Amino acid sequence: MRIIPVGNALSLFLAFTFTICIVWGLLTPASMHMHGAWEPLLPGFHFISLPSFLIGLIETYLYGWYAAIVFVPLYNLFNKTKAA
Repeated sequence: MRIIPVGNALSLFLAFTFTICIVWGLLTPASMHMHGAWEPLLPGFHFISLPSFLIGLIETYLYGWYAAIVFVPLYNLFNKTKAA
């Protein structure tokens, strides 16, 4: 497994998910918002202003890379096969 494709895929997945949650929060009543879940996870993010949204977007992208940097080497370590 290669780290760059996994890092980009995870990062974009989290960034898209964050964006969808923010759009959902703007379109629905306050009782259905996800900002309560995002605010503790994303330092500097507060619902909602453009700078805060950009901070959250950058942080979710970086969390994707963090997950890839930890996951891919572990996966490759445990997925080694013995040479026949």
